[in-house]
Amino acid sequence: MKNYFLLIATFLLPITSIAQEKAEPWFKDGEAQIVPAFENQKDWIRTDLWVETTFDTDGDGKPDRMHVDVTRPKQTETDGLKLPVVYESSPYFAGVAPDVEGAFHDVYQELGAPGKDIVHPSVKRWGKRPIISNTQTSTWVPRGFIVIHSSSPGTGLSQGSPTVGGDNESLAPKAVIDWLNGRAKGYTTPDGTEEVNAYWTTGKVGMTGTSYNGTIPLAAATTGVEGLEAIIPIAPNTSYYHYYRSNGLVRSPGGYLGEDVDVLYDFIHSGDESKRAYNNATYRDNEIKNGIDRKTGDYNDFWAGRDYLNDMKPMKAALFMAHGFNDWNVMPEHSYRIYKAAEEMGLPVKIYYHQYGHGGPPPLSMMNRWFTRYLFGIENGVEKEPKAWIVRENDKNDNPTPYANYPNPDAEKVMLHLNSTSPNEGILAIEKKNTVQLQAMLTDDYNFSGDSLAQLANSIHRLLFVTPVLKEDLHLSGLSKLNIKLASSKPAANLSVWMVSLPWNKDPDAKITNNIITRGWADPQNYKSITESEPLKRGKFYEMSFNLIPDDQVIPAGQQIGLMIFSSDSQFTLLPEPGTILTIDLDETTIEIPVVGGKEAFKKAIHN
Repeated sequence: MKNYFLLIATFLLPITSIAQEKAEPWFKDGEAQIVPAFENQKDWIRTDLWVETTFDTDGDGKPDRMHVDVTRPKQTETDGLKLPVVYESSPYFAGVAPDVEGAFHDVYQELGAPGKDIVHPSVKRWGKRPIISNTQTSTWVPRGFIVIHSSSPGTGLSQGSPTVGGDNESLAPKAVIDWLNGRAKGYTTPDGTEEVNAYWTTGKVGMTGTSYNGTIPLAAATTGVEGLEAIIPIAPNTSYYHYYRSNGLVRSPGGYLGEDVDVLYDFIHSGDESKRAYNNATYRDNEIKNGIDRKTGDYNDFWAGRDYLNDMKPMKAALFMAHGFNDWNVMPEHSYRIYKAAEEMGLPVKIYYHQYGHGGPPPLSMMNRWFTRYLFGIENGVEKEPKAWIVRENDKNDNPTPYANYPNPDAEKVMLHLNSTSPNEGILAIEKKNTVQLQAMLTDDYNFSGDSLAQLANSIHRLLFVTPVLKEDLHLSGLSKLNIKLASSKPAANLSVWMVSLPWNKDPDAKITNNIITRGWADPQNYKSITESEPLKRGKFYEMSFNLIPDDQVIPAGQQIGLMIFSSDSQFTLLPEPGTILTIDLDETTIEIPVVGGKEAFKKAIHN
């Protein structure tokens, strides 16, 4: 009898061993773990193909096809294993235009004046097949995901034309996701008929990427495509108007003075050289040129068609936004506006903010849990966790602090009045000065940068109003709002507003949070609406209100919060001839700041 049981045990051992060695995803603490059998890159299956879309933007009478690469564990072939997909799409994978003099708009011009023609550089395409990119592979393939990349329309080996936010840039990733789910066709060549099927996937897709690569996941999600379960956009541009304009004002993204949609179009147009002349004539020199309206800066149909907030109704993907509060390229309002809209729609949402500049993904474990929950269906509780995760000023990006939401639910608007103590300076106070104040004037001069103006003891080129010195830390969270009444000596003027932390830290290695709290820009000609502008009448006062860029910052004790109002901002605006005079009615101008703890917290901070 002993020998009989020994025989059975010996027979069962290989079966148990085989079961244990079977390569498949596994999970711990709600995260997909690295599977040793998926780690060897030599075993990965790497192929490329072209997915057929529903549009023709290069005018050849045939649906455009998007170039796609696939990286998957060999077990999806040898064992019939089906896995979900992490997908990144980009216009940058095949190269960008060189830095050429004259390729940006000349910003040294009067407001509303016709600008000079710009130079249009050509992209020299690069790259090799079948690998479009490796940006996601080493992170996600070992954890049991298939990774795909695609070049966006008119870039790399993808057909079509760039439109910089046009419908084709939403429908292109939709087609790829449709192909992954058997609803669209893929081919081995850009013009052939031999089909490729995605038999190795569950059809569940998550998208991520940074900047333009972070815009595309949102663009795809707004189509409502089935199979796109979750997205993690990092520093995404969610509205080209908000990227290139601000409250009616022509405003450049930080670091790219003079950039506009036509400049970005040239920068990414790396597609088929034989199609570029048609694309340029149709989109860059027609649709874009006639739509961007650098003369007025107004929000029009062109901009509305490139604002993803207008397209969110079909969206159902779980949304995890990420952004830096000091990203002055793609400013954090881009993530904020989409996050709040998705929250109101009842979608699963989470937001991660850090205190640095452009880019900066959430910690990998947070991204992993998001994709694990929505692509593998593992109940790890991410939807029950705090919605907002914010890296505090002295913490590392992998150590965010959780909050119930953003803005902080305990934040309340505190209205501060501008009480003058000298012609261009004064105090920010809860109480309004009980005597009628003289109107304050400033003279525009772009030769004085915002940084320098904040450090001057006094200047005719700006107004500066400050709180008393803080006796204890003050936490701001959310949107500050300026309500201003002003007059201009000319029919058009720039209006720039900075909130700063003073005294200014002059250390060249100082963190931006030591000095800049938030900023905002507006065109007084758009005092009624961003869709409507009119020339200003000399000496006539106009009232307007607008939000500054979202922020969450703890202003330390010993500092003062300063409101600085000036005209042309040498880092962001058009730069007209100096001399325009803005007159501010101090009695009718206020700033509302979002203080955690509200008015009582503010009073305590300045009077303790």
